[in-house]
Amino acid sequence: MRHLKLIRNMRAQSDLWFADYLLRIGGGTKEVNGDGNVRIPDEIYVPYSYDAEKDLHTLIDIIFSDLNANMADKEYITTRAILSTRNDWVDMINMKMIDMFQGGETVYHNFDTTVDDPHNYYPSEFLNSLTPNGLPPHVLKFKLRCPIILLRNIDPANGLCNGTRLMVWGFRRNTINAEIVVGQHARKQVFLSRIPLCLSDDEMFPFQFKRKQFPIRLSLAMTVNKS
Repeated sequence: MRHLKLIRNMRAQSDLWFADYLLRIGGGTKEVNGDGNVRIPDEIYVPYSYDAEKDLHTLIDIIFSDLNANMADKEYITTRAILSTRNDWVDMINMKMIDMFQGGETVYHNFDTTVDDPHNYYPSEFLNSLTPNGLPPHVLKFKLRCPIILLRNIDPANGLCNGTRLMVWGFRRNTINAEIVVGQHARKQVFLSRIPLCLSDDEMFPFQFKRKQFPIRLSLAMTVNKS
């Protein structure tokens, strides 16, 4: 217990240092070089070796050190994530990381349909390949205790809002049993089901389609906006 408290205190101190460091950069009080650039301290960046696969594994090992030993620790799971700028990269990292989790996996596929497409110009295989902003991917792969993030406002009064983070505790054919792990509704058990999801107004597709799927995705990796 003493060792665990020491680790948490070290994490808290590290988080405070990093937050202060970012504030100093944003406030213009951090020293810069002659070109106006800020040198990132060695202890907070991962060297790049030009081997994408190797570098990704190094990043995962650093951010999620001892993953299998800590996957049941809610604080461990919800206080770290790998951030990216693109949904396809996020999905790739999440799929790679869920394979590292212990235990059997459950896979859910979505159901895509176009709106007003009588000639079937956009077959389901094509729609399945799309991952617009705000929609879950075609394939969702989960394991027990994996972290997920909600993509829609379902029941804000009970904590089910866009961006709510949860942990999976059980699977059914059309429902997922999960627990809210952050905020004032933490520890509340909920059941999530598939719902029809539409594209946001920001997506510039020449057609409209609906995706029936669980309004969630893995949150081991997330987009910068979603974080």
